[in-house]
Amino acid sequence: MIDDINDDASQRMEKSITALRSQLAKIRTGRAHPGILDSIMVPYYGTPTPIRQLANIIAEDARTLALTVFDKSSAAAVEKAIMQSDLGLNPMSAGSVMRIPMPALTEQRRKDLIKIVRAEAEGGRVAIRSIRRDANNDIKELLKEKEIGEDDARRGEDSIQKLTDSYIKQVDDILAQKEHELMEV
Repeated sequence: MIDDINDDASQRMEKSITALRSQLAKIRTGRAHPGILDSIMVPYYGTPTPIRQLANIIAEDARTLALTVFDKSSAAAVEKAIMQSDLGLNPMSAGSVMRIPMPALTEQRRKDLIKIVRAEAEGGRVAIRSIRRDANNDIKELLKEKEIGEDDARRGEDSIQKLTDSYIKQVDDILAQKEHELMEV
């Protein structure tokens, strides 16, 4: 029973880490990365459609994304959606290929982005701690129902704490990596 609680907590914590990574991938650095455009939805025949379903996106070089739209009639809508996004990007259309240069970040903008990244990381830590609390409550419930002994409950809580510590360390490592990435010029 304790193993089931441990496994469930581990899976939920792993999902929190995955969610944190996807949130941080949306935060733009000076480097071109196709994942930056993942949050953009394009109105395609009246339906909001993810940009990845309408175009092939590659990093042409460190500062430029190249976007090839599958349906040429939707190229204008794709360009408009990129310009209206809050990413501050300005695509240049050249026939069927659209190039998106990544503007350099100012020092102030980098500091603002680091604040945002730290807030996202703290949200990840809070999520992991709430999963720990839920798992510990499940263990206490088993103890209260007399399905496990006090020694088993203590060992279960200790293993949950070790699991929590390892995932919190992962969050801290991801945060340090993203901060380093943002401060690169």
